[in-house]
Amino acid sequence: CVVIGDFWRVVCVVIEGISSVHLVQQHYQHEFLPVLKDRYKVIPISGDAGEERFFFANFVKENDVVICTAQILQNALIHQSEEKHVEMTDFTLLIIDECHHTHKNGVYNKLMEEYLIKKLRGERNLPQILGLTASPGTGRATSMEKAVEHIMQVCANLDTWRIMSHNEQSNGPAAVTKQPEKQYDLVSERAQDPFGDELKMLMLRIHEFLGDPDFPFSEFGTQTYEQKIVEMEKEGEKKRTCALHLRKYNDALFIHDTVRMIDAFRHLDRFYSEEKITRPLTDESERFLLWMYDEHQNVGDLANDARYENPKLSKLEDILRDLFQSSSDSRGIIFTRTRQSTHDLHDWIQGNAGLQAIGIKTAPLTGAGQSNQTKPMTQNEQLEVIERFRKGHLNLLLSTSVAEEGMDIPQCNIVVRYGLMTNETSMIQARGRARHEESRYSFLAQTGSKEMRREITNETLEGLMKQAIKRVQNMPEREYLQQVSVARVKNQRKDDLKGLFNPDDVILHCKGCNTAVARGSDIRVVENSQYVNVNANFKVYYKVSATSIVFEKKMDGWSPGRSVRCHCGQNWGFEMIYKNATLPIVSIKNFAIQTPESRVSGKKWKSVPFAVEDFNYSQYCQENLLDLSDDDD
Repeated sequence: CVVIGDFWRVVCVVIEGISSVHLVQQHYQHEFLPVLKDRYKVIPISGDAGEERFFFANFVKENDVVICTAQILQNALIHQSEEKHVEMTDFTLLIIDECHHTHKNGVYNKLMEEYLIKKLRGERNLPQILGLTASPGTGRATSMEKAVEHIMQVCANLDTWRIMSHNEQSNGPAAVTKQPEKQYDLVSERAQDPFGDELKMLMLRIHEFLGDPDFPFSEFGTQTYEQKIVEMEKEGEKKRTCALHLRKYNDALFIHDTVRMIDAFRHLDRFYSEEKITRPLTDESERFLLWMYDEHQNVGDLANDARYENPKLSKLEDILRDLFQSSSDSRGIIFTRTRQSTHDLHDWIQGNAGLQAIGIKTAPLTGAGQSNQTKPMTQNEQLEVIERFRKGHLNLLLSTSVAEEGMDIPQCNIVVRYGLMTNETSMIQARGRARHEESRYSFLAQTGSKEMRREITNETLEGLMKQAIKRVQNMPEREYLQQVSVARVKNQRKDDLKGLFNPDDVILHCKGCNTAVARGSDIRVVENSQYVNVNANFKVYYKVSATSIVFEKKMDGWSPGRSVRCHCGQNWGFEMIYKNATLPIVSIKNFAIQTPESRVSGKKWKSVPFAVEDFNYSQYCQENLLDLSDDDD
């Protein structure tokens, strides 16, 4: 914990990541409050903190230490109203936890950009910056030179004076942390796979329908094939329709490779049940695809044949039996790739009499964002699951990456990375959740698989990262400052390219039917977070649900309305009721982006190749003849 002297301004601890709300509470309850409560006022403020986040500035004035999510601080820095606005100079010390996230368009980087602008202007009384991380990573580097360049970029983004590590502070807690014992738990490929073969045969029939009968059978069920589906979605209507179905078959093969065959079958069957309800059957391709699936109902029978079940599950059962039979106090986390697989693994363990007999009590732990496959966990549900795990009411979490960073459960003595292929930072972070002195870290995958090869590569990259950190630490001061300057110039050039195309020259096409429905110039960003279409004519392209959607937490300044779908059935987003305006929030992942040069797909609005203007409420009301009388601003 940071030792604090008698300061006259506030210390702010900021958290970023998909589990940031939990980490705010953890830092508050288990790290800062026990040490500081007798001398200082400490307060946690997170996305579910109710009215506290709406009056952030007042709480900053009234407390000595504020622990909050990075987004709340960022919102307060740019907000205009007095009760919500703060200045960077209101703080003495800014502690950035998991500071390896300070890159690209992340909120940490936005905070630091604001800080650096003020510093270069010569403003005084700016806070000291303290960044904390166990794994700055290598930025996908394959050489020492590139790894050093990545470390220097993080240093430049954080305005770092020096990197300190536990090697230099040998009496610190990190110096005596014992690493968990690592083991590779590898399984052989299925000797026979009639269920998987049947799915691939159906995929091949779709390619035959498209006039592509010689497509390589071996590519089905791979990331490479998924990329080819993305390219196929950009072509004619027939291919786009088939691409949607091929994606679902490919997803089913991923599930089949991860959990039970029946889980993969249920995923596919749910999709076709929904298609029959939501999609019009006037399209020839749609009729063929539905007919073909209905003609092959033997897929369900194959999914129930236990002779061909997933060997990874047998190996996982062995690991859990060994651990929980030897100690009733064991506690563990299984990390898996998708939200759906956390629920599928939970169902499998619940239905396994042997694992239930040895007292395994599980719960999924997933992110709070929206998902097409599973219901997202609310932040309160996340906190409840973690607290039950901390107290021992649960002894096994089934988690996505939401629990990789920061979660500190001293009793946790087993971490299983189940068929994951990630970078070295995720490996290090997940391994760090095994906090008990006698801990085990298991990597479970198929022998010779790309996941196994990646894990071995990650070990090499971890060594490269440590060497790169040492090289940066040993740099002469003059060379270090020169490298920081070079990294900043490079960052500025990247920023200059963000608005590559004129927004009016960019067309957004529905991914479901390829209809051109909007221009980039129709899009606005509301309060730096929600992207909406302000063109009044946009409404002719979509339909809305009969009822409004419901969020558990109260949103700051707006509320959700009805869900929004294209007339073809493609989900687009939902309505935002902002003051007197009802605006359609659109998710860019549901659209293809046609630029003057090419057609591309977007995952996040922050990375689109055109500039998005801020939403002007007064202007919108004037243009749409809305009443401004209820506006508080």
